Amino acid sequence: MAVETVRESKAFGGVQGVYRHASQATGTDMTFAVYVPPHDEGAKLPVLWYLSGLTCTHANVMDKGEYRRACAEHGVILIAPDTSPRGDGVADDAGWDFGQGASFYVDATEEPWAANFRMKRYVEDELPALIAAEFPQADLTRQSIFGHSMGGHGALTIALRNEGRFRSVSAFAPIASPLNCPWGEKALGGYLGSDKAVWRAYDACALIDDGARVDELLVDQGEADSFLAEQLKPELLQAACERTGVPLTLRMQPGYDHSYLFISTFMADHVAWHAERLKRD
Repeated sequence: MAVETVRESKAFGGVQGVYRHASQATGTDMTFAVYVPPHDEGAKLPVLWYLSGLTCTHANVMDKGEYRRACAEHGVILIAPDTSPRGDGVADDAGWDFGQGASFYVDATEEPWAANFRMKRYVEDELPALIAAEFPQADLTRQSIFGHSMGGHGALTIALRNEGRFRSVSAFAPIASPLNCPWGEKALGGYLGSDKAVWRAYDACALIDDGARVDELLVDQGEADSFLAEQLKPELLQAACERTGVPLTLRMQPGYDHSYLFISTFMADHVAWHAERLKRD
């Protein structure tokens, strides 16, 4: 799998790169960002995956997430894939919350989405294999994952479906239960069809209720987030964790909204939290 370097720039002693490759999972070119912090020759570094939210690409967190200083300090590689396949031949929708930029990290089964919208396979299987082959610094025996909004949903569900793969999982303002919000009903119904039993594999609360487990969860949520009550519903995640004994730290942050101003404020906290767990024996 050949990887094209779109650009590389030095930052905090490390290298921020953007790369492109032809994806077998999506049938399209896919672009992703990787920050490799300064390190000794031959060193192997833990990996932190970041999944972005609706309408975003790899560039949103790269340009506004303010993670590089913390990653350099803690010696952690950060990888940020795109949120969906893109291109003229890829199905799309007029709405901003469905179609290109809004994959919900599922493998679609409904037409016309099934042809390209296979982001579960891409994020869980294809991109990690590519990173292992092309980035010798990456130690994929030590991985963690986090994300924002739709990407927070993605991080939670991917970690829950792949028990033991990730040392830690956290989220900024995740869509806690797509089964119970308009964004989720539109996306999962459109990509997967009307059988809500199939949707449960892409709902963190349902996965927890169905027996999936992680060691602990960290979630930051802005109290001034305009999507809080209708779309995000962290109280459903809190209730699922309480029912099943999954340790959850839910931090409601007064005055903060859904933007990258919120994310960047708490980004260093999350990187440090993951780094501590990534470096445990």
